[in-house]
Amino acid sequence: MQIYNKLKNPVVFGTLLLTSAGILGKIIGFFYRIFLSRVIGAEGLGIYQLIFPISTICFSITVSGLNTALSKYIAEYQTDNPSAPKQLLRACLIISLSLSAIFMGILTKYADFIAEHILLEPRCASLIPILALSIPLASLHSCIHGYYYGKKKAGVPAFSSFIEQLMRVGFVFLIYKIRCEAHQTIDASIAVWGLAAGEAAASLFCLTALLLSKDTSAPKTTASVKAPFGKLITYSLPLSANRLALTLFASFESILIPSRLCLYGYSHTDALSIYGILTGMALSIIFFPTVLTNSISVMVLPEISEADSRNDTDRIKKSIRLTIFGSLLLGSLCTFGFLIFGKWIGDVLFGNALAGKFICMLSFICPFLFLSSILSSILHGLGMPVYPFLLNLLGSFIRICFVYVLIPIYGLDAYLMGMLASQILTAGLSVFILWKRRLVL
Repeated sequence: MQIYNKLKNPVVFGTLLLTSAGILGKIIGFFYRIFLSRVIGAEGLGIYQLIFPISTICFSITVSGLNTALSKYIAEYQTDNPSAPKQLLRACLIISLSLSAIFMGILTKYADFIAEHILLEPRCASLIPILALSIPLASLHSCIHGYYYGKKKAGVPAFSSFIEQLMRVGFVFLIYKIRCEAHQTIDASIAVWGLAAGEAAASLFCLTALLLSKDTSAPKTTASVKAPFGKLITYSLPLSANRLALTLFASFESILIPSRLCLYGYSHTDALSIYGILTGMALSIIFFPTVLTNSISVMVLPEISEADSRNDTDRIKKSIRLTIFGSLLLGSLCTFGFLIFGKWIGDVLFGNALAGKFICMLSFICPFLFLSSILSSILHGLGMPVYPFLLNLLGSFIRICFVYVLIPIYGLDAYLMGMLASQILTAGLSVFILWKRRLVL
């Protein structure tokens, strides 16, 4: 009975549901990465990974801040005004899709310039227009995810994420088989087409679920939310600006790595291959357990936000204690596991010894990576978005310094040490901020 009562808690149930779907998706994605590494090679993976800074920049501007704002306001308003969620969602979709259409046009028109002068890799030019197709689709289902997170209903986002991953892998495999039978070249473009197909499937599922849902709790005549566009924009603008700044730093960091590896002594081809091994193989394994911490993060934000609006300090403290303990426990177990099996994963699954070395070295960041991620969400829920921004900016600055100054001297090992240093610092400072607010201990 006690277990059943805990499962009735929307945060616990939502976290379990998101985690279950995420684990299934991650397992599919895990084998997908192995498949890609063998089909397009390490250099192809490197080229594919280079376009993600463009994707994350667009996402930061078009939906990331709006998504969080939508979740927050739905959690706050839905009790007093049952019609608020749909009104807020409608406003969020109009803003997000309008911005997405603009960026889709920019990427399509200036693909060659972006590839050659920003990404410093002309071979990315053919991938950028394909990537542009996924931007409005990603915005659409991300807004709907925010709607359901705010209502503490994780079912649609969970199944949507799983469907996205399943469609991405299936579509890429289909293209691969078709090109093989036609004796055509297999390159990184198949992975980008898979990305767009996955976003399309997730958007279709979310939209269908939303249109078929019947909100019987909302009366036919209720007062409108006052200025929903203004509320979303006002809250999301600083948040989007913060995330954009962080994304620009992270993008600069990613683009800089191959060029600094060339100064260390690698050829351009070898530098791209090493970058592909790091980002496409090793980091995909290290980030595998974040399926749990990400689920906790998205569900704990509206929980903390609601508790904060009611000045329920005890509830906030309890949530923070549980998340800190869980993050450190999970992170320690992951560090131990990656140290033992990292070399085997690299040698056997990826067929790449360097990937195994990177996994073992990166294993030590797990406790701090998980902790900083969840505490960042808690700080957002407490209405303190400036702290996560400054901390993430500091972490990114530290990694860029390691990339720019030390990679030409010590190679990629310097970057791995920079990642560890930045995660320790951001996690430690996050705990310190909450301690100063008397929310820890």
